[in-house]
Amino acid sequence: MTDLLTERAAFTRMDRSTRHDWDVIGRHLADYTANTLADRILAELAHMGGEHGGFAVDRLTHSLQTAHLAEQAGHDEEYLVCALVHDIGDGLAPMNHCDLAAAVVRPYVSEANHWMVQNHGVLQGYYFWHHIGWDRNARDALRGCEHYEYTEEFCAKYDMLAFDPDGVTPPLSHYEPLIRSTFTYVDYAEG
Repeated sequence: MTDLLTERAAFTRMDRSTRHDWDVIGRHLADYTANTLADRILAELAHMGGEHGGFAVDRLTHSLQTAHLAEQAGHDEEYLVCALVHDIGDGLAPMNHCDLAAAVVRPYVSEANHWMVQNHGVLQGYYFWHHIGWDRNARDALRGCEHYEYTEEFCAKYDMLAFDPDGVTPPLSHYEPLIRSTFTYVDYAEG
């Protein structure tokens, strides 16, 4: 077995890399993803605690409440994970957090759930954009898309309702097994 702590590719320019170099990098990627990706996602979610951005609850509470509402409605584990991480991009990409969150979940979830995470912002905008001078009906441009109603339901039944300081908020540890089982290594070579 190779030592991942010391094993490295030999190239200093990508155009001089070899198959062996990419095998080394692939082993590191598999280890990095399988052993620490879930930890990094959980840490980012935990970091959202205390960050309220002016809302009645912090971003972690909002995410936990969103997932809880979806769980109470009987959605599957993948949907719950998407409900939990749908705003994970807020800290690094506040103006396009949906794109960042969608990039995080893409290799691990269905097309419908990926589309939901990527587009929830514009559909959620219906409920408040008119208060900030934006077009609350901007979501109409997405009508007719295959997963529009699916995402509209996510916003109306879970995301929009999850800002309640008195709402049921499970601890992050409640969803940790789902995060760990979802965010495991994806072999990109397999397609």
